[in-house]
Amino acid sequence: MTDARKPLTALLLTVLLAACSNGDNNDDSSGETPPPPPPPVTGRGTLVVSPPERLATYDPSQLLALVDAGSAAEELLELIVDPVCAVDVHQLRYNTLDPAGNAITASGALMIPTGTDAACQGPRPIVVYAHGTNAERSFNIANITDSSSGEGLLMALAFAARGYIVVAPNYAGYDTSSLTWHPYLHAQQQADDTADALSAARSALPTSTAPAVSDSGKLFITGYSQGGFVAMATHRLLQQNGTPVTASAPMSGPYALGAFGDAVFQGQVVGSAPLFVSWLATSYQRAYGNIYAAPADMFDARYAPTIESLLPTAASRSAIYDQGRLPREQLFSSTPPDPAFAAYTPATSPADLAPVFALGFGPDALILNSYRLNYLQDAQTNPDGGFPTRTDGRPAAAPANGLRQAFKANDLRTWVPAAPTLLCAGNEDPVVLYLNTSLMQQYWADNGATSVTVLDVDDEPSLDDPYLELKAGFAAAKEALELSGGTTAVLEAYHTSLVSPFCLAAVTEYFDDR
Repeated sequence: MTDARKPLTALLLTVLLAACSNGDNNDDSSGETPPPPPPPVTGRGTLVVSPPERLATYDPSQLLALVDAGSAAEELLELIVDPVCAVDVHQLRYNTLDPAGNAITASGALMIPTGTDAACQGPRPIVVYAHGTNAERSFNIANITDSSSGEGLLMALAFAARGYIVVAPNYAGYDTSSLTWHPYLHAQQQADDTADALSAARSALPTSTAPAVSDSGKLFITGYSQGGFVAMATHRLLQQNGTPVTASAPMSGPYALGAFGDAVFQGQVVGSAPLFVSWLATSYQRAYGNIYAAPADMFDARYAPTIESLLPTAASRSAIYDQGRLPREQLFSSTPPDPAFAAYTPATSPADLAPVFALGFGPDALILNSYRLNYLQDAQTNPDGGFPTRTDGRPAAAPANGLRQAFKANDLRTWVPAAPTLLCAGNEDPVVLYLNTSLMQQYWADNGATSVTVLDVDDEPSLDDPYLELKAGFAAAKEALELSGGTTAVLEAYHTSLVSPFCLAAVTEYFDDR
């Protein structure tokens, strides 16, 4: 990473205090009650707690000691430059908006590099990181010692300990947020939320504990899975607002929601689909009000009574399944909703993912056949341009089904990035299908994008491939996993821990070069 970075002119906020006294002293003998203090700032993008609380400082050896054997963080360390900076981790609490534009609060992490190395002081670039799906309301990415969710530690190792300032929102509905639900994959709200976290974090710099570290003005955006979607939506928003973005790198995200939703309903049922689909449907119902008239119109009677208050949960993801409140895999009935859709029950192509698709069908199905039938009939009448037949690659022009309308409203096939952008994923992903990446690639190419790089870590490299070493490393890791646990082990790890460290390593190099 280059250290010659131009500092951004600091924004100085001058607070004018008017004082009245009867002389040269502070004698308050007049008996008058002093005026109350000014109310806290509540505008979006402002800090709720200023300055942000510093939770802990970790030197590089302490960060390395937190890495679990066999984790994505351990794999990442094999691929990136060793950390050189200590990291101050702050709890960020800020003001933002819900989908209706009402004021709410949210939280996140602000990580600041410190130390004597040149990479750990002076003007530093900012990385905004958007995390993946987490079912538990208590999730707090600032708690980097939480072994159940390693994304905070990944960010500390990949970026903060290598000289980047990291801003990572928890999202509305998590941790101490005042919103009682999470607007899952709501593009506008999640982009607003993330942009507000960035604004709040910038207002906190420099901190009293790291006064030598400032914002250089370079801004990078990345995220994985749900966070890949949020990262792209945030880049789109900042570009629309005229906020300079140096580069972005969404990873394995559901960007083409319309096509992805159609693929799932047409039998390509991905891993953990009941959790994803129920969360999308109930979240969009709160936002738009037209997904169903009542939960029982969409969900089986075993799940409908509690489905709207299920996620994010105060318990745990495993508890939801153990209590029978949600099926682990079975999204649809094994009986086709109509004989015309037998080929979709389940889908058998692509063949490598057919075993995953088959798990999504059975007697414990979440979605009623009547709802699936309405969806499929609408998909036939108003097809997406990217699935099942790829035509213009665009979302459906006029979907009639409420869920398909919500997918279209949040589909990211609507814009073209001006800043350099890297898309990274693996083509056999059984959770977020690769069609999301390939459709964004097509849309951007068709609409004049000139600075987009697409990396499929599971692709066979050529000898002159700039990612030859990384792809070879991925192939070796995949083969080792298959030898130890078989195909099932590869499918279970592919999205969560196999692709992610290799994509993240590529992202660090991509950002370092800028």
